[in-house]
Amino acid sequence: MGIERIHHVAYRCKDAKQTVEWYKKHLGMDFVLAIAEDQVPSTHAPDPYMHLFLDAGGGNILAFFELPNAAPMGRDTNTPDWVQHIAFKVGSLDELTAIKARLEADGIEVIGITDHTIFKSIYFFDPNGHRLELAADTATPEMMKKLDEVKWPMIEEWAQTKRAPKHAAWMHEREFSGDPA
Repeated sequence: MGIERIHHVAYRCKDAKQTVEWYKKHLGMDFVLAIAEDQVPSTHAPDPYMHLFLDAGGGNILAFFELPNAAPMGRDTNTPDWVQHIAFKVGSLDELTAIKARLEADGIEVIGITDHTIFKSIYFFDPNGHRLELAADTATPEMMKKLDEVKWPMIEEWAQTKRAPKHAAWMHEREFSGDPA
């Protein structure tokens, strides 16, 4: 079996039209497709919905469902807010900085620019309460090679100890010199 790409990722929204307009205005996503049914195709449950699809670039589709007859949207209260998020890649740090300024000018609270060593990012919420991240890659090939070399030892150590392995601690040192060795 070979996965070609993610076909789409779907989330719930409070208002389909508002969601389409917000993603178009703030993230430049084009509205690709809408499907509305009175019955769920997979379960045959009588549950009307609007299913909308947005172009997230590079063949990636971000989809939403508005479910007018369902209980109000909630979230997993056992999971911290910062864990569940949708991250999108932007082309450069300059672009990230410009988007941050534009979002703030539109009254959207933005966290960051946060330095993750191999990328820098900002965080904010859409009108549905979904946390979004925009990230600009900053990694060197050497950094990515070093991280690739330790990924399996890190996951094995984590599986045994449930404590953060130190194989990539260089990423979080304040005075990172650019040499991950």
